[in-house]
Amino acid sequence: MPSHVSAEHPAAQPPEPGTVESLISQAMRLRGEVDAVRRTTTAEPEDARLRWQRALCELAVHHLDDLGRRLGQLRDGPAAEPAGAAVSAGAAARRVALPAAPPEAPARRPAGRAGSAEWNLLTDEADWSGELYELFARSPQEGPLSLDELPSWLVEEDQPVLTAIVTDCLVDGRPIDGEFRVVRADGVVRTVHMTGQPVLDTDGRTASMWAVLRDVTELRRSEREVRDSHEALLRRRQIARTEHRIAVELQEAVLPPWRETLRFPQAAGGAPDLAAHYLPSATSALIGGDWYDALQLRDGGVLLSVGDLTGHGVAATSGMAMLLGALRGMALAGAEPGALMERLNQLLDTAAQPALGSALCCRYDPAGRALEWAQAGHPAPLLFRGGTGRALPRPEGVLLGATSGAVYGQAREPLEPGDVVVLHTDGLARRAAGLSDSPDGEPGGARRLLELAPRFCAARSARECVRVVVEEFGGTEREDDACVLVARIGGAEAERREPSRDVP
Repeated sequence: MPSHVSAEHPAAQPPEPGTVESLISQAMRLRGEVDAVRRTTTAEPEDARLRWQRALCELAVHHLDDLGRRLGQLRDGPAAEPAGAAVSAGAAARRVALPAAPPEAPARRPAGRAGSAEWNLLTDEADWSGELYELFARSPQEGPLSLDELPSWLVEEDQPVLTAIVTDCLVDGRPIDGEFRVVRADGVVRTVHMTGQPVLDTDGRTASMWAVLRDVTELRRSEREVRDSHEALLRRRQIARTEHRIAVELQEAVLPPWRETLRFPQAAGGAPDLAAHYLPSATSALIGGDWYDALQLRDGGVLLSVGDLTGHGVAATSGMAMLLGALRGMALAGAEPGALMERLNQLLDTAAQPALGSALCCRYDPAGRALEWAQAGHPAPLLFRGGTGRALPRPEGVLLGATSGAVYGQAREPLEPGDVVVLHTDGLARRAAGLSDSPDGEPGGARRLLELAPRFCAARSARECVRVVVEEFGGTEREDDACVLVARIGGAEAERREPSRDVP
């Protein structure tokens, strides 16, 4: 039947050699730049984003390699006829003699990347280019495959694809555009993309079919890698969002949600005025294992504690919840701060998932206005009095979980009305800013807190002290999250003079 399309096109003029050479140079330069980016993108197995970026670079390199080959063919002209290839008389007559292309080094010649073919429906003759023989790993002496033979070289489930696109071209005059897998003569399976057009006779009927077959195996592999790595990245992001939500919910369930000054329901006279705040990391969306806590004891005392468990995410917050629960239980059972540290160290040392942590545990006696405390590799409490501040001398104590059977010392510090005691974790200050250590061995966050002594001593409530901390450290580029707990001795009267306000 007559074809629905016309194969007549205006004769295209060959491009200027200088123009093609310029395009080849640009493609080579761009390929080198993309390859340099690819080499610097190290695909770590656990980093889905880097794997996706590297897969995109690989795909871009394949496209640029293919572009360079196509431009090279455009510059060099048609390849020489392979020795021994069967060529029909009609095909030979249609060819125009062209100057011979300069020989190309075999090592640089891409084997079988793309080739062309024409099948004459009137004479059943076929004409293949040399590249197409290479694509099929077929000897030119064996001659080209006919349209009837071609499907047998395909993977069985792909044979209907070829039959359908060839039928549409020959019967309905539709352009050829399809993809299938070819089993080459050497047994290697390659993915081939086929495009082409029908060639019409003078009566408008399909007389022959012309097609270009391109090996897209590596291209499709790169596309699959991009797709798979992108899906892995999306899955990892979804997991990260879920873990972040769980960690936040767990943290909020464990830490006291103080939005105003804390008062114990049955506090004895002289109970401290307390306030606390959690400052998230400025460089990470993950929740860490920092905690703060205050607990009223049976004898009227108050347990104050802060700590930091290594790691981030659900593992850190769940470990923090376990540690804080054990701390509360043992404190209610009457354990002193030093003994608490020893038992918490034993708990982490025997845990199924080993972890390290620092902690500071203080027991305040309102009747005697004395602070007994112990620490495990943690910054010491800061005492502010009379417009100045100092770090309390630290008793011995290594990180929790660092060694079995560690001994933790205990110190005692008398306090006076109006004193301000600040407990904090070591993530307040950015370590890279040169604030990692102060002359007395305390972290840089402690040094900056000590500089705020006049403001702390002038504050009329613990809540006001916390506001000072947030103003100073709230915008800091912290590498880790941090907690601060403020106890103001004899602060109840001051709290009555100033209504509490939320910390921003």
